[in-house]
Amino acid sequence: MVAEKIHSKEALYQVLESICDPEIPVVSIREMGILRDIILHENACEIIITPTYSGCPAMGIIEKDIIAAVQATGIADVKVTTVYSPAWTTDWMSTETREKLRKFGIAAPLHSHCVNWLQPERQLVICPRCNSGRTKLVSRFGSTACKALYTCSDCH
Repeated sequence: MVAEKIHSKEALYQVLESICDPEIPVVSIREMGILRDIILHENACEIIITPTYSGCPAMGIIEKDIIAAVQATGIADVKVTTVYSPAWTTDWMSTETREKLRKFGIAAPLHSHCVNWLQPERQLVICPRCNSGRTKLVSRFGSTACKALYTCSDCH
């Protein structure tokens, strides 16, 4: 059964709100700032997305999820365009999204300008479990290229 065709940009945003980040299932692609724009045409639409980093392996899954969700609304012609400029930034996430990430165990930087890529060991990272600022850089690279690893001196 095909759903009634969606004709507004905001209605499509609501549909796409149901797509979770495949690596962080507690937040949607819209909450993460991956979903950048929707362009509606007469019988088609284009969805603009930006990866959290240029080599993100989840983008193929996200694209397939977007196409399936939009096609389920009755729009058959769906194009997903990935843009890299401007580059994704944690500034695109809301306070509520940051709190969801914290509860999931991820400490997102407060603002992109807080990140010192040349000296990440000098960056203040708050522990998502105990809220301590006594954290120490363990590795600049975690399980994926966009994740640095820190340890907390208080709760370990």
